Amino acid sequence: MDRAARSYLDHNATSPARPAVAAAVARALTLPGNPSSVHAEGRAARQALQEARARVAALVGAAPERVVFTSGGTEAANTVLSGALRRRGMPAPTRLMISATEHACVAVGHRFPDTMVEILPVDAAGTLRLDVLADRLDACRDEAVLISVHAANNETGAVQPLAAIVRLARAHGQALVHSDAVQAVGKIPLSLDALGLDALTLSGHKFAAPKGVGALVLAEGVSLEAPLLRGGGQEARLRCGTENLPGIVGMGEAGRIAHAALAAEGLRLATLRDRLEAGVRALAPEAVVFGAGAERLPNTLSFAVPELEAATALIALDLAGVAVSSGSACASGKVARSPVLGAMGVSPALAAGALRVSFGWNSDEDDLQRFLEGFERVVSSLYRRRGQAA
Repeated sequence: MDRAARSYLDHNATSPARPAVAAAVARALTLPGNPSSVHAEGRAARQALQEARARVAALVGAAPERVVFTSGGTEAANTVLSGALRRRGMPAPTRLMISATEHACVAVGHRFPDTMVEILPVDAAGTLRLDVLADRLDACRDEAVLISVHAANNETGAVQPLAAIVRLARAHGQALVHSDAVQAVGKIPLSLDALGLDALTLSGHKFAAPKGVGALVLAEGVSLEAPLLRGGGQEARLRCGTENLPGIVGMGEAGRIAHAALAAEGLRLATLRDRLEAGVRALAPEAVVFGAGAERLPNTLSFAVPELEAATALIALDLAGVAVSSGSACASGKVARSPVLGAMGVSPALAAGALRVSFGWNSDEDDLQRFLEGFERVVSSLYRRRGQAA
């Protein structure tokens, strides 16, 4: 193992662009035309755009014409949750229901009145309480509802029961279902059509595409009554403005690679994650793994060791050449309690030590070993301090 090398294990924040993706972006930069132009150069740009659209559609199990490119997952989610989402023959949603562990782009990115937003609880593993959702839908039988639940949590990797959520929505009769699928796309099989979702949103840089490009995907019969951006009519008038062609082409290439390797890569990453979890437990038997009782993304491990502060561990691991992140939000140098872990019932003291390790396409055995070596030094220091205090 190269002792001078670093291990980047923060793919849930951003997964570095694959070399093939960077090459595709470079080629797209040489296309001079605007995709909306009718001349040969414009048609070439348009063809590249449509090829990328088809590749992203295949990755999420949808028709290409239902894919609308955006600047990222946040714009896509904000657009869907603006109150403009419509299913043919149904009234406009007036009430929003979200899980207690949603990303901020959903939790604070919507445009529903606060009095019409319901936050649904999760269990100790971070999974949505379906019984509560069923009760709330029954109580709102005469209202049109928009349900928004992420496909997988960015901190713990907990995968949500989307198929069951959709079944409850259909039984209600006037409920739409959106999923922020940013963390799930490219990591686990996910099909908009097979699940019966009305809309899902994704972000390219989470699956090794460039930063600053994403998409919203709509089911057949679902539309946006009032797009967030208006202007020249691009993206079937659902998201106006000249398309970010290099970014979109890069996302298409990343989607093609992820789709082709989904099963094999999922197995490889799950093996790394499970070996890491075993290594962490061997070094710190009292470690608590968050989301352990739920299905999790194959690449994600979130855990804490009692009395070990995340800020201390992050600095020590960084100095050891390992980049990971905390499950807690940091502001002004202070570690705040993670809303996700709080919703799961994790104590503030334990949540303050949450660490998230997320593997990706370029992660390997050396990265695993480098983390465990650095982590061993961290917990050894903790145990020494405990011994001195005793």
